[in-house]
Amino acid sequence: MSVDRYGGFWRRAIAFAIDMFILFFISMVLLVSGIFALFIGSLSQDVQILRAEWVGLTVRFVLLYGLTVTAVQMLYFTYFHGNTGQTPGKMLLGLQVLQATGERVTYGIAFLRWVGYIISKMFFWLGFIWIGFDHKKRGWHDYIAGTVVIQLLREPESISDDGPISADEMRTSAAGG
Repeated sequence: MSVDRYGGFWRRAIAFAIDMFILFFISMVLLVSGIFALFIGSLSQDVQILRAEWVGLTVRFVLLYGLTVTAVQMLYFTYFHGNTGQTPGKMLLGLQVLQATGERVTYGIAFLRWVGYIISKMFFWLGFIWIGFDHKKRGWHDYIAGTVVIQLLREPESISDDGPISADEMRTSAAGG
C-alpha cells in the first residue's frame, strides 16, 4: 500500500459517522442496562424513600452515564488510533492516522488527538470543518497531536519469479538498493 493523498473532508466525515454510530450503539446498551439496574434497585426500596431520593438518584445516574460514555469514547479512539492508526470507520474507508513525520501513532499521541477532538467540537465543530480548507486536510485535533490522516491506496502486485513484490521492495529496487 502506498500513500497517494491526504484523507479528504467527506471521506473522514463518513468514517467518523460510522465510528459515532458504533459508539451510539454501545452507549444505548449502557443506557438501557443502567436504567434496568436503576429500576431493579428501586423495586427493593420503600416507595416513600424512593420518591424522596428519586432526584438524587437520577442526577447521579445521568452523571455516571455521561462519564462512562465519555470514557468509552476516549478508550475507543485512543485504542484504535494507538494500535493500528485506524478506527473501524477509517478501516472501511481506507484511511489511517500517522504522525506528521510518517511514523505510527503511539497511544499517548492517540490520547492527545482525542483531547483535540473535544477542542475541535467546542466551537461549533469548527476544528473538524477546518479539514475541508486545510492544504493537508488536517483538523485542529491533528495539529494538536501532530498527526495527518492519509488515504491508503492499493498498488497492483508485481509478479516475479519469487512471487509478489511488496511496495517497500519495489521502492528499494527502484532506488538501486
